[in-house]
Amino acid sequence: MANITDKAMKAKPGQTHKWLSEVAIWGHGSLLARITPSGDRLFYFQYTNEAGKRYALPIGTYGAGDDAATMTLSDARQRAMELASLHKTGIKNIREHLESEETARIAARNAELARLDEERATAETELARQASRKSVAELFEHWAKIDLINRKDGGAEVRRMFEKDVLPFLGQYAVADVKKGHITEVTDTMLARGVNRAAKIAFSLMRQMFRFAVDRDLIEHDPSASIRKAKIGGKDVERDRVLTDDEIRSLAKKAPEAGLLMTTEAAIWIALSTCCRIGELLNSRWEYVDLKQRTWLIPAEHSKNGKPHTVFLSNFAVNQFERVQSINSSSAWCYPNTDNSGPVNSKTVTKQLGDRQRQPEQGTMSRRSAKAQSLLLPGGKWTPHDLRRTGATLMTALGVIPEVAERCLNHTEDNKVKRIYQRHSYTSEMTAAWNLLSEHLEILIKPKATDIKNTSDLGAIIEPS
Repeated sequence: MANITDKAMKAKPGQTHKWLSEVAIWGHGSLLARITPSGDRLFYFQYTNEAGKRYALPIGTYGAGDDAATMTLSDARQRAMELASLHKTGIKNIREHLESEETARIAARNAELARLDEERATAETELARQASRKSVAELFEHWAKIDLINRKDGGAEVRRMFEKDVLPFLGQYAVADVKKGHITEVTDTMLARGVNRAAKIAFSLMRQMFRFAVDRDLIEHDPSASIRKAKIGGKDVERDRVLTDDEIRSLAKKAPEAGLLMTTEAAIWIALSTCCRIGELLNSRWEYVDLKQRTWLIPAEHSKNGKPHTVFLSNFAVNQFERVQSINSSSAWCYPNTDNSGPVNSKTVTKQLGDRQRQPEQGTMSRRSAKAQSLLLPGGKWTPHDLRRTGATLMTALGVIPEVAERCLNHTEDNKVKRIYQRHSYTSEMTAAWNLLSEHLEILIKPKATDIKNTSDLGAIIEPS
Protein backbone atom coordinates (compact mmCIF):
# COMPACT_ATOMS: atom_id res chain seq x y z
CA MET A 1 0.00 0.00 0.00
CA ALA A 2 1.19 3.48 -0.82
CA ASN A 3 1.56 6.11 1.86
CA ILE A 4 -1.35 8.46 2.33
CA THR A 5 -0.63 11.93 0.95
CA ASP A 6 -2.07 15.37 1.62
CA LYS A 7 -3.11 15.50 -2.02
CA ALA A 8 -5.10 12.30 -1.60
CA MET A 9 -6.66 13.63 1.61
CA LYS A 10 -7.79 16.80 -0.16
CA ALA A 11 -9.38 14.95 -3.11
CA LYS A 12 -13.04 15.57 -3.86
CA PRO A 13 -15.40 13.10 -2.17
CA GLY A 14 -17.11 10.52 -4.28
CA GLN A 15 -20.50 8.84 -4.16
CA THR A 16 -19.21 6.24 -1.69
CA HIS A 17 -16.76 6.16 1.20
CA LYS A 18 -13.17 6.24 0.01
CA TRP A 19 -10.58 4.44 2.17
CA LEU A 20 -6.85 5.10 2.16
CA SER A 21 -4.24 3.11 4.05
CA GLU A 22 -0.51 2.84 4.74
CA VAL A 23 1.82 -0.08 5.30
CA ALA A 24 1.48 -1.68 8.74
CA ILE A 25 3.77 -0.25 11.38
CA TRP A 26 6.08 -3.01 12.64
CA GLY A 27 3.25 -5.43 11.93
CA HIS A 28 1.24 -4.03 14.86
CA GLY A 29 -1.29 -1.83 13.14
CA SER A 30 -1.59 0.73 10.40
CA LEU A 31 -2.94 4.21 9.66
CA LEU A 32 -6.22 4.44 7.75
CA ALA A 33 -8.01 7.43 6.31
CA ARG A 34 -11.62 7.76 5.14
CA ILE A 35 -13.21 10.41 2.95
CA THR A 36 -16.98 10.33 3.30
CA PRO A 37 -19.47 11.38 0.63
CA SER A 38 -20.31 14.39 2.77
CA GLY A 39 -16.66 15.50 2.72
CA ASP A 40 -15.50 14.44 6.18
CA ARG A 41 -11.86 13.31 6.26
CA LEU A 42 -11.15 10.99 9.15
CA PHE A 43 -8.12 9.13 10.53
CA TYR A 44 -8.18 5.67 12.15
CA PHE A 45 -5.67 3.33 13.68
CA GLN A 46 -6.38 -0.23 12.55
CA TYR A 47 -5.17 -3.11 14.71
CA THR A 48 -5.97 -6.71 15.57
CA ASN A 49 -7.54 -7.06 19.01
CA GLU A 50 -7.18 -9.87 21.53
CA ALA A 51 -9.98 -11.81 19.88
CA GLY A 52 -8.11 -11.75 16.56
CA LYS A 53 -10.52 -9.32 14.99
CA ARG A 54 -9.54 -6.14 13.19
CA TYR A 55 -10.71 -2.92 14.78
CA ALA A 56 -10.48 0.64 13.42
CA LEU A 57 -10.04 3.12 16.29
CA PRO A 58 -10.94 6.77 15.43
CA ILE A 59 -8.00 9.05 16.23
CA GLY A 60 -8.91 12.41 14.65
CA THR A 61 -10.07 14.56 11.76
CA TYR A 62 -7.81 15.75 8.96
CA GLY A 63 -7.13 19.44 8.92
CA ALA A 64 -5.46 22.26 10.79
CA GLY A 65 -6.93 24.18 13.70
CA ASP A 66 -7.17 24.61 17.48
CA ASP A 67 -9.55 21.70 17.94
CA ALA A 68 -7.73 18.86 19.72
CA ALA A 69 -9.47 16.29 17.45
CA THR A 70 -8.17 17.98 14.27
CA MET A 71 -4.75 16.89 13.10
CA THR A 72 -2.36 17.03 10.14
CA LEU A 73 -1.27 13.94 8.29
CA SER A 74 2.03 14.08 10.16
CA ASP A 75 0.17 14.25 13.49
CA ALA A 76 -1.92 11.24 12.48
CA ARG A 77 1.18 9.19 11.63
CA GLN A 78 2.75 10.11 14.97
CA ARG A 79 -0.38 9.05 16.85
CA ALA A 80 -0.57 5.78 14.88
CA MET A 81 3.05 5.00 15.81
CA GLU A 82 2.29 5.63 19.49
CA LEU A 83 -0.64 3.24 19.39
CA ALA A 84 1.40 0.63 17.43
CA SER A 85 4.01 0.83 20.19
CA LEU A 86 1.30 0.00 22.75
CA HIS A 87 0.17 -2.96 20.64
CA LYS A 88 3.78 -4.13 20.32
CA THR A 89 4.13 -4.21 24.11
CA GLY A 90 1.30 -6.72 24.29
CA ILE A 91 -1.64 -4.40 24.83
CA LYS A 92 -4.12 -5.81 22.35
CA ASN A 93 -7.34 -4.15 23.44
CA ILE A 94 -6.13 -0.63 22.75
CA ARG A 95 -9.58 0.97 22.89
CA GLU A 96 -10.24 -0.39 26.38
CA HIS A 97 -6.73 0.59 27.42
CA LEU A 98 -7.22 4.17 26.23
CA GLU A 99 -10.59 4.39 27.97
CA SER A 100 -8.95 3.16 31.15
CA GLU A 101 -6.19 5.74 30.74
CA GLU A 102 -8.78 8.49 30.20
CA THR A 103 -10.64 7.41 33.32
CA ALA A 104 -7.38 7.48 35.27
CA ARG A 105 -6.55 10.88 33.78
CA ILE A 106 -9.94 12.29 34.79
CA ALA A 107 -9.53 10.84 38.28
CA ALA A 108 -6.05 12.38 38.56
CA ARG A 109 -7.36 15.73 37.33
CA ASN A 110 -10.23 15.63 39.82
CA ALA A 111 -7.81 14.74 42.58
CA GLU A 112 -5.63 17.69 41.63
CA LEU A 113 -8.63 20.00 41.57
CA ALA A 114 -9.67 18.71 44.98
CA ARG A 115 -6.13 19.32 46.26
CA LEU A 116 -6.21 22.86 44.90
CA ASP A 117 -9.65 23.45 46.48
CA GLU A 118 -8.33 22.20 49.80
CA GLU A 119 -5.30 24.47 49.56
CA ARG A 120 -7.58 27.40 48.69
CA ALA A 121 -9.87 26.63 51.62
CA THR A 122 -6.88 26.38 53.93
CA ALA A 123 -5.59 29.72 52.67
CA GLU A 124 -9.01 31.32 53.17
CA THR A 125 -9.22 29.89 56.67
CA GLU A 126 -5.81 31.30 57.44
CA LEU A 127 -6.83 34.69 56.06
CA ALA A 128 -9.96 34.57 58.22
CA ARG A 129 -7.83 33.61 61.21
CA GLN A 130 -5.49 36.49 60.54
CA ALA A 131 -8.47 38.82 60.08
CA SER A 132 -9.81 37.68 63.43
CA ARG A 133 -6.52 38.77 64.93
CA LYS A 134 -7.50 42.33 64.12
CA SER A 135 -7.56 44.44 67.20
CA VAL A 136 -10.80 45.77 68.62
CA ALA A 137 -9.61 49.25 67.69
CA GLU A 138 -9.30 48.14 64.05
CA LEU A 139 -12.70 46.46 64.21
CA PHE A 140 -14.21 49.68 65.53
CA GLU A 141 -12.81 51.65 62.59
CA HIS A 142 -14.19 49.05 60.16
CA TRP A 143 -17.60 49.24 61.86
CA ALA A 144 -17.50 53.04 61.83
CA LYS A 145 -16.86 53.17 58.08
CA ILE A 146 -19.63 50.69 57.21
CA ASP A 147 -22.39 51.29 59.79
CA LEU A 148 -21.80 54.30 62.01
CA ILE A 149 -21.23 56.62 59.08
CA ASN A 150 -24.95 56.29 58.29
CA ARG A 151 -26.02 57.86 61.59
CA LYS A 152 -27.17 61.47 61.71
CA ASP A 153 -23.92 62.59 63.35
CA GLY A 154 -21.77 60.26 61.27
CA GLY A 155 -21.05 58.18 64.38
CA ALA A 156 -19.40 61.05 66.26
CA GLU A 157 -21.20 60.38 69.55
CA VAL A 158 -20.46 56.64 69.45
CA ARG A 159 -16.81 57.39 68.71
CA ARG A 160 -16.66 59.78 71.65
CA MET A 161 -18.06 57.12 73.99
CA PHE A 162 -15.77 54.36 72.68
CA GLU A 163 -12.65 56.50 72.86
CA LYS A 164 -13.50 57.45 76.42
CA ASP A 165 -14.86 54.21 77.92
CA VAL A 166 -14.35 51.20 75.62
CA LEU A 167 -11.14 51.37 73.58
CA PRO A 168 -8.88 52.18 76.55
CA PHE A 169 -9.84 48.72 77.92
CA LEU A 170 -10.41 46.65 74.76
CA GLY A 171 -8.65 48.49 71.93
CA GLN A 172 -5.40 46.53 72.06
CA TYR A 173 -7.02 43.07 72.28
CA ALA A 174 -7.40 40.87 69.21
CA VAL A 175 -11.10 40.56 68.41
CA ALA A 176 -10.93 36.76 68.71
CA ASP A 177 -9.44 37.03 72.22
CA VAL A 178 -12.20 39.18 73.72
CA LYS A 179 -14.19 37.36 76.42
CA LYS A 180 -17.31 38.45 78.24
CA GLY A 181 -15.14 39.31 81.23
CA HIS A 182 -13.42 41.99 79.18
CA ILE A 183 -16.78 43.49 78.26
CA THR A 184 -18.07 43.52 81.83
CA GLU A 185 -14.81 45.17 82.89
CA VAL A 186 -15.78 48.11 80.71
CA THR A 187 -19.33 48.32 82.02
CA ASP A 188 -18.33 47.72 85.66
CA THR A 189 -15.91 50.64 85.47
CA MET A 190 -18.67 52.87 84.15
CA LEU A 191 -21.12 51.65 86.79
CA ALA A 192 -18.57 52.48 89.46
CA ARG A 193 -18.65 56.07 88.20
CA GLY A 194 -22.41 56.11 88.62
CA VAL A 195 -23.21 56.43 84.92
CA ASN A 196 -25.58 53.47 84.77
CA ARG A 197 -27.48 54.52 81.67
CA ALA A 198 -24.26 55.27 79.80
CA ALA A 199 -23.01 51.80 80.77
CA LYS A 200 -26.13 50.25 79.22
CA ILE A 201 -25.66 52.26 76.05
CA ALA A 202 -21.98 51.30 75.83
CA PHE A 203 -22.91 47.63 76.26
CA SER A 204 -25.53 47.81 73.49
CA LEU A 205 -23.02 49.45 71.16
CA MET A 206 -20.34 46.84 71.92
CA ARG A 207 -22.87 44.12 71.17
CA GLN A 208 -23.70 45.78 67.84
CA MET A 209 -20.00 45.95 66.97
CA PHE A 210 -19.31 42.30 67.82
CA ARG A 211 -22.38 41.13 65.89
CA PHE A 212 -21.04 43.13 62.96
CA ALA A 213 -17.83 41.09 63.30
CA VAL A 214 -19.78 37.80 63.41
CA ASP A 215 -21.71 38.73 60.25
CA ARG A 216 -18.39 39.18 58.45
CA ASP A 217 -16.84 35.95 59.77
CA LEU A 218 -14.20 37.86 61.70
CA ILE A 219 -15.23 35.85 64.76
CA GLU A 220 -17.49 32.83 65.19
CA HIS A 221 -19.31 33.93 68.34
CA ASP A 222 -20.36 37.23 69.86
CA PRO A 223 -18.59 37.44 73.25
CA SER A 224 -21.44 39.56 74.62
CA ALA A 225 -24.14 37.04 73.68
CA SER A 226 -24.32 35.39 77.11
CA ILE A 227 -24.52 38.70 79.00
CA ARG A 228 -28.02 39.88 79.83
CA LYS A 229 -28.51 43.57 79.23
CA ALA A 230 -30.75 43.77 82.31
CA LYS A 231 -27.72 42.82 84.43
CA ILE A 232 -25.84 45.91 83.28
CA GLY A 233 -26.79 48.62 85.73
CA GLY A 234 -30.11 47.08 86.71
CA LYS A 235 -33.51 47.60 85.18
CA ASP A 236 -34.10 50.76 83.14
CA VAL A 237 -36.11 53.30 85.08
CA GLU A 238 -38.22 55.69 83.07
CA ARG A 239 -37.38 59.25 84.04
CA ASP A 240 -40.28 61.35 85.22
CA ARG A 241 -38.42 64.36 86.60
CA VAL A 242 -40.50 67.51 86.27
CA LEU A 243 -39.41 70.82 87.78
CA THR A 244 -41.94 72.40 90.11
CA ASP A 245 -42.93 76.05 89.93
CA ASP A 246 -40.78 76.76 92.99
CA GLU A 247 -37.81 75.02 91.35
CA ILE A 248 -38.25 77.10 88.19
CA ARG A 249 -38.24 80.24 90.34
CA SER A 250 -35.12 79.01 92.11
CA LEU A 251 -33.44 78.17 88.80
CA ALA A 252 -34.08 81.71 87.54
CA LYS A 253 -32.15 83.03 90.56
CA LYS A 254 -29.36 80.45 90.48
CA ALA A 255 -28.57 80.39 86.73
CA PRO A 256 -27.07 83.91 86.48
CA GLU A 257 -24.71 83.09 89.37
CA ALA A 258 -23.70 79.62 88.14
CA GLY A 259 -20.89 80.74 85.85
CA LEU A 260 -22.64 79.47 82.72
CA LEU A 261 -22.05 80.83 79.26
CA MET A 262 -24.83 83.27 78.45
CA THR A 263 -25.77 81.10 75.47
CA THR A 264 -26.08 78.08 77.77
CA GLU A 265 -28.29 80.01 80.16
CA ALA A 266 -30.47 81.04 77.21
CA ALA A 267 -30.61 77.38 76.10
CA ILE A 268 -32.23 76.47 79.44
CA TRP A 269 -35.12 78.87 78.84
CA ILE A 270 -35.47 78.07 75.14
CA ALA A 271 -35.71 74.34 75.95
CA LEU A 272 -38.26 75.02 78.70
CA SER A 273 -40.42 77.44 76.72
CA THR A 274 -40.42 75.56 73.39
CA CYS A 275 -40.27 71.94 74.69
CA CYS A 276 -37.51 71.23 72.16
CA ARG A 277 -34.83 68.59 72.43
CA ILE A 278 -31.48 70.09 73.38
CA GLY A 279 -29.81 68.48 70.38
CA GLU A 280 -32.31 70.14 68.06
CA LEU A 281 -31.40 73.52 69.54
CA LEU A 282 -27.63 73.02 69.49
CA ASN A 283 -27.71 71.87 65.84
CA SER A 284 -29.92 74.75 64.69
CA ARG A 285 -28.82 77.28 62.05
CA TRP A 286 -29.79 80.93 61.85
CA GLU A 287 -31.27 80.39 58.39
CA TYR A 288 -34.03 78.38 60.08
CA VAL A 289 -34.75 80.97 62.79
CA ASP A 290 -36.96 83.90 61.77
CA LEU A 291 -37.29 86.22 64.75
CA LYS A 292 -39.49 88.67 62.84
CA GLN A 293 -41.97 86.00 61.83
CA ARG A 294 -41.41 84.30 65.20
CA THR A 295 -40.74 80.84 63.77
CA TRP A 296 -38.01 78.29 64.19
CA LEU A 297 -37.85 75.38 61.75
CA ILE A 298 -36.28 72.15 62.98
CA PRO A 299 -35.39 70.34 59.71
CA ALA A 300 -36.04 66.64 59.27
CA GLU A 301 -32.36 65.72 59.57
CA HIS A 302 -32.22 67.19 63.08
CA SER A 303 -35.53 65.89 64.45
CA LYS A 304 -35.76 62.55 66.22
CA ASN A 305 -38.69 61.25 64.14
CA GLY A 306 -37.18 62.45 60.86
CA LYS A 307 -39.98 64.94 60.22
CA PRO A 308 -39.61 68.75 60.00
CA HIS A 309 -41.11 70.67 62.89
CA THR A 310 -41.97 74.36 63.11
CA VAL A 311 -41.88 76.01 66.53
CA PHE A 312 -43.92 79.22 66.82
CA LEU A 313 -41.86 81.42 69.11
CA SER A 314 -43.37 83.38 71.97
CA ASN A 315 -42.00 86.76 73.04
CA PHE A 316 -40.18 84.92 75.82
CA ALA A 317 -38.48 82.52 73.40
CA VAL A 318 -37.64 85.29 70.91
CA ASN A 319 -35.94 87.19 73.72
CA GLN A 320 -33.71 84.19 74.51
CA PHE A 321 -32.81 83.65 70.83
CA GLU A 322 -31.87 87.31 70.60
CA ARG A 323 -29.44 86.83 73.50
CA VAL A 324 -27.80 83.99 71.60
CA GLN A 325 -27.79 85.97 68.36
CA SER A 326 -26.05 88.92 70.02
CA ILE A 327 -23.07 86.62 70.60
CA ASN A 328 -23.16 84.20 67.64
CA SER A 329 -24.67 86.29 64.85
CA SER A 330 -21.53 85.99 62.71
CA SER A 331 -21.84 82.20 62.53
CA ALA A 332 -24.18 80.11 60.40
CA TRP A 333 -24.97 78.06 63.50
CA CYS A 334 -26.84 79.32 66.53
CA TYR A 335 -24.41 77.37 68.72
CA PRO A 336 -21.14 77.01 66.77
CA ASN A 337 -18.15 74.95 67.85
CA THR A 338 -14.86 76.62 68.76
CA ASP A 339 -13.51 76.87 65.18
CA ASN A 340 -16.93 77.71 63.69
CA SER A 341 -16.76 74.67 61.40
CA GLY A 342 -20.03 73.21 62.62
CA PRO A 343 -22.43 73.08 65.57
CA VAL A 344 -21.23 72.56 69.11
CA ASN A 345 -21.24 69.01 70.52
CA SER A 346 -24.78 67.99 71.47
CA LYS A 347 -23.61 67.04 74.99
CA THR A 348 -22.11 70.44 75.76
CA VAL A 349 -25.07 71.93 77.61
CA THR A 350 -25.84 68.67 79.41
CA LYS A 351 -22.27 68.55 80.72
CA GLN A 352 -22.28 72.16 81.83
CA LEU A 353 -25.50 71.66 83.77
CA GLY A 354 -24.35 68.33 85.23
CA ASP A 355 -21.05 69.81 86.43
CA ARG A 356 -23.03 72.27 88.54
CA GLN A 357 -25.26 69.67 90.20
CA ARG A 358 -22.72 67.64 92.15
CA GLN A 359 -23.48 66.73 95.73
CA PRO A 360 -21.17 68.35 98.30
CA GLU A 361 -19.57 65.01 99.16
CA GLN A 362 -18.65 64.51 95.48
CA GLY A 363 -16.39 67.53 95.48
CA THR A 364 -15.31 69.53 92.44
CA MET A 365 -14.01 67.85 89.28
CA SER A 366 -10.67 69.03 87.94
CA ARG A 367 -10.86 71.33 84.91
CA ARG A 368 -14.60 71.70 85.46
CA SER A 369 -16.73 74.41 87.03
CA ALA A 370 -15.77 75.50 90.54
CA LYS A 371 -19.47 76.15 91.23
CA ALA A 372 -20.25 72.47 91.53
CA GLN A 373 -23.48 72.91 93.55
CA SER A 374 -24.74 76.12 91.94
CA LEU A 375 -27.67 74.52 90.07
CA LEU A 376 -28.79 71.96 92.65
CA LEU A 377 -32.57 71.93 93.08
CA PRO A 378 -34.66 70.29 95.84
CA GLY A 379 -36.17 67.65 93.54
CA GLY A 380 -32.78 66.22 92.57
CA LYS A 381 -30.67 66.24 89.44
CA TRP A 382 -32.30 67.58 86.29
CA THR A 383 -31.28 67.49 82.66
CA PRO A 384 -32.14 69.45 79.51
CA HIS A 385 -34.60 66.70 78.56
CA ASP A 386 -36.35 67.19 81.90
CA LEU A 387 -36.94 70.80 80.84
CA ARG A 388 -38.74 69.51 77.72
CA ARG A 389 -40.87 67.23 79.91
CA THR A 390 -41.55 70.06 82.34
CA GLY A 391 -42.70 72.40 79.57
CA ALA A 392 -45.12 69.80 78.19
CA THR A 393 -46.42 69.05 81.69
CA LEU A 394 -47.02 72.74 82.37
CA MET A 395 -48.90 73.07 79.09
CA THR A 396 -51.42 70.39 80.01
CA ALA A 397 -51.69 71.77 83.55
CA LEU A 398 -52.59 75.13 82.02
CA GLY A 399 -55.40 73.56 80.02
CA VAL A 400 -53.72 72.69 76.73
CA ILE A 401 -55.27 69.50 75.37
CA PRO A 402 -52.84 66.54 75.17
CA GLU A 403 -53.23 66.31 71.37
CA VAL A 404 -51.85 69.84 71.01
CA ALA A 405 -49.09 69.30 73.59
CA GLU A 406 -47.98 66.19 71.68
CA ARG A 407 -47.84 68.23 68.48
CA CYS A 408 -45.67 70.82 70.23
CA LEU A 409 -43.31 68.00 71.21
CA ASN A 410 -43.25 66.76 67.58
CA HIS A 411 -44.26 63.30 68.71
CA THR A 412 -45.46 60.89 66.02
CA GLU A 413 -49.09 59.83 66.36
CA ASP A 414 -49.21 56.16 67.41
CA ASN A 415 -52.59 55.52 65.80
CA LYS A 416 -52.05 54.81 62.11
CA VAL A 417 -55.61 55.76 61.15
CA LYS A 418 -55.22 59.16 62.83
CA ARG A 419 -51.89 59.71 61.07
CA ILE A 420 -53.49 59.05 57.70
CA TYR A 421 -56.84 60.81 58.01
CA GLN A 422 -56.41 63.59 60.54
CA ARG A 423 -54.48 66.27 58.65
CA HIS A 424 -55.32 69.35 60.70
CA SER A 425 -52.08 71.31 61.25
CA TYR A 426 -52.97 72.64 64.73
CA THR A 427 -50.90 75.72 63.92
CA SER A 428 -53.06 78.19 65.83
CA GLU A 429 -53.55 75.83 68.77
CA MET A 430 -49.79 75.15 69.02
CA THR A 431 -48.99 78.86 68.84
CA ALA A 432 -51.47 79.52 71.65
CA ALA A 433 -49.99 76.68 73.72
CA TRP A 434 -46.42 78.00 73.44
CA ASN A 435 -47.60 81.51 74.28
CA LEU A 436 -49.57 80.27 77.29
CA LEU A 437 -46.54 78.33 78.57
CA SER A 438 -44.25 81.33 78.13
CA GLU A 439 -46.66 83.67 79.91
CA HIS A 440 -46.69 81.28 82.85
CA LEU A 441 -42.88 81.13 82.88
CA GLU A 442 -42.66 84.92 82.85
CA ILE A 443 -44.92 85.11 85.88
CA LEU A 444 -42.86 82.47 87.69
CA ILE A 445 -39.43 83.94 87.11
CA LYS A 446 -40.19 87.66 87.11
CA PRO A 447 -38.41 88.94 90.23
CA LYS A 448 -40.41 90.55 92.95
CA ALA A 449 -39.52 94.15 93.68
CA THR A 450 -38.00 93.12 97.00
CA ASP A 451 -35.73 90.58 95.24
CA ILE A 452 -34.26 92.97 92.67
CA LYS A 453 -30.62 93.78 93.36
CA ASN A 454 -29.39 94.54 89.89
CA THR A 455 -32.03 95.68 87.41
CA SER A 456 -29.63 95.04 84.50
CA ASP A 457 -30.12 91.31 85.00
CA LEU A 458 -33.83 91.45 84.22
CA GLY A 459 -33.35 91.36 80.44
CA ALA A 460 -31.51 88.08 80.79
CA ILE A 461 -34.72 86.35 81.85
CA ILE A 462 -37.72 88.20 80.47
CA GLU A 463 -38.38 90.59 77.64
CA PRO A 464 -38.45 94.18 78.84
CA SER A 465 -41.95 95.56 79.11
